Amino acid sequence: MSAAPARRAASEVLLRVFEEGAYADRALARAVHGLDARDRALAQRLAYGTVQRVRTLDHALEALAGRAPSGLDPPVRAALRLGAYQLGFVDGIPARAAVNESVELVRSARLERAVPFTNAVLRRVASGLAALLHDLPERTPAEAALRHSYPDWVAEVWWRELGAEGARALMRSQNEPPETVVRLNRRRTGTVEGSPDPDLPDALHVERVDPGALAAGLVWPQSRGSQLAGLAVGAREGERVLDVCAAPGGKATQLAGEVTAVELHPGRARELEENVRRLGAANVTVLCADGLALPPELEGFDRALVDAPCSGLGVLAGRPDLRWRARALPELQLGLIRAAAERVRPGGTVCYAVCTINAAENEDVVEASGLDVEPLGEEWPRFRHPRRPEFLLTLPHVHRTSGFFVARLRT
Repeated sequence: MSAAPARRAASEVLLRVFEEGAYADRALARAVHGLDARDRALAQRLAYGTVQRVRTLDHALEALAGRAPSGLDPPVRAALRLGAYQLGFVDGIPARAAVNESVELVRSARLERAVPFTNAVLRRVASGLAALLHDLPERTPAEAALRHSYPDWVAEVWWRELGAEGARALMRSQNEPPETVVRLNRRRTGTVEGSPDPDLPDALHVERVDPGALAAGLVWPQSRGSQLAGLAVGAREGERVLDVCAAPGGKATQLAGEVTAVELHPGRARELEENVRRLGAANVTVLCADGLALPPELEGFDRALVDAPCSGLGVLAGRPDLRWRARALPELQLGLIRAAAERVRPGGTVCYAVCTINAAENEDVVEASGLDVEPLGEEWPRFRHPRRPEFLLTLPHVHRTSGFFVARLRT
C-alpha cells in the first residue's frame, strides 16, 4: 500500500516549506502537477491547513508524544504534522485513514524504523488531541498565539490595536479559507456567473475562479479589500497615474487614465505585462524600475498608488506560510511614499495601501510622511477605520475579506 496522491503532495509541500524555505503556493503548484481536481483540492486543504496550524500541532505532538517534532527526521515530522492536522481540524476524514496514510508516508520515505513510532504517536493523538485543543487557553496574547497558531508578536500587535476580543476573532478568521471574489473586467465582454457585491461595483462572489473566464480576461481574482484600495485611488479619464509597486497588476488594471505601472523585478514585470495584455488594459504601460529610484522623466503625475510591500498580516488566510516569515517594513513603505510624492504634481494625490493590520505600517507611516490626509471614511463608511475615520481598514473578522489599510494623501 502507498500513500494516497493528495497526501503525498501535501507532505511534499510541508517538506519544501519547512525544510527548504519554499513558498507554499509555489511548492503546491509543483506538488499537485498531474493530479485530478479532487486530489488537488484535498492536497491544498491539507497542506495549507497544516502550515497554518503548525505551531499548535507541534505543541500537541510534543505534549501527547513526549518528544518535540523538531528532533525528528523531516519526513517523519511532516507525516506527523499532516496526520495531526487531519485528526484535529478536518471533518469527514476517519481517524483510521489519517493515521494509516501518515504511516504510509513514512514507509514510502524508506524510514521503516520510524513506522511503529509514527503509528503509536498518531494513535495517541487520535485519542487525546480533541481534549487538548479544547483546553488550550486564550486569555493572553501568548496563549491565544499558541491556541490559534500565530507568532507571539502578531498576537501582541492585534491585542494592542483591536483589544482581546477583536484579536481573538481576527486570529480565528484568518485560519478559515478566504473569500472567493473576482473583479469583473469591463474592458472585455462576456458572461460570468456569481453574486454581485453590494458595496463594490465590479466585485463578484463566486464558488470558484472559472479558468476559462480568467484566461479570456473577463475576470481577475481580487479580494474586496484589494478592490477597495484600487477604487480609493480615484483615478479618472484624462489623468496621469503612477503605480510604483504594480505587479501582478490587479490594481493597475483597475485604474482609469494613462497609467505607468512600475515593477522592480524583471520576472514580475514580464508577468505584469502579460496580465495587462490579457485584460486589455491598453491604458497601462509597464516599466521595470525601482520605485525608490524612479527615472527622472517620470514626473507631473496627477495621482500615484503606493501598494507597498508589507508584513501581509491582512492576507494570512490565503497565504498560509506568510505568518511564519512576516516582518514589518515601515522604512521601505515611507521611502516609497516619499518617492511617489516627488513625482506627483502639487495638489495631486498619493494613495497608500498595504495588506496589513499593524499601525506601525499603517497610520504611523502616513503620519511620518508629513502629507495632508484626504478623508475617505465618508465615501466608504462601511470600511471606515475604527479609530481613525479618515482612513479605511478592512478587517477579515468584520468584513469577511482580506485586511487592507488605505489612505489618500495630498501633495
